[in-house]
Amino acid sequence: MKVAFLGLGVMGAPMAGHLASAGHSVTVYNRSAAKADAWVAKHGGAAAPTPAEAAAGAEIVFACVGNDDDLRSVVLGDTGAFAGMTEGTIFVDHTTASANVARELGEIGGQKGIGFIDAPVSGGQAGAENGILTVMCGGGDQDFARAQPVIDCFARSCVLLGPVGSGQLTKMVNQICIAGLVQGLAEALNFAQKAGLDGAKVVDVISKGAAQSWQMENRALTMLDGKFDFGFAVDWMRKDLSIVIDEARGNGARVPVTALVDQFYAEIQAKGGNRWDTSSLIDNLRD
Repeated sequence: MKVAFLGLGVMGAPMAGHLASAGHSVTVYNRSAAKADAWVAKHGGAAAPTPAEAAAGAEIVFACVGNDDDLRSVVLGDTGAFAGMTEGTIFVDHTTASANVARELGEIGGQKGIGFIDAPVSGGQAGAENGILTVMCGGGDQDFARAQPVIDCFARSCVLLGPVGSGQLTKMVNQICIAGLVQGLAEALNFAQKAGLDGAKVVDVISKGAAQSWQMENRALTMLDGKFDFGFAVDWMRKDLSIVIDEARGNGARVPVTALVDQFYAEIQAKGGNRWDTSSLIDNLRD
């Protein structure tokens, strides 16, 4: 299939790479043209100077950019992807953004006969590189049925949750769960160390019981060692949690723990940990 991919960051570049490896004809666009050229040198395909030119002739256009404004900038306007897309094509957005912008772009796309799927992902950089992301989708049944086999190139799970916006709302649920879990894990590990226990042995024991989690399996030992130089950055998590809190204000959901953990991440930023992994919450608890 002829596809386009807009945004070649730590997530987008490997996701686009999996599409190329699966045999799809991929045209890429990146705000920094050097990244697009480097991607083509590694994977083949082609680079385009604008989203519209990347999208021209593509059956599916993928995007993975920073936030709502970044998404609008690559979709709308004379050089945006919609300008290069034709009726019957599909835009799949992997950005973690607001449900409102998904609905906005879904409506604009619909007026042009373009399908829109909001499809934020979970699994981090490692998941993107290994092609095992979890993809949470919102959109129409027919658009999803056409796009899913292609998304599966970099996903181990791809599920349609409802109409446009449902993917973003599900990603918010995901981030609420992670925020509270990481804070709980940070407090538990700090407690173990303060109590004079061998943290690694404690983790080995409790990870076999009800306390087990992905965060414990993948981050507990590095948290004990104070290593936070990998994974999902604090800046990104604060962006995601701001979307959660804003949505909660609108729908009446109470998220007190999420709001509190968001402030704990603000403390990490204040000490210069903007690019630390989200597991750095434990650093707030140490003397």
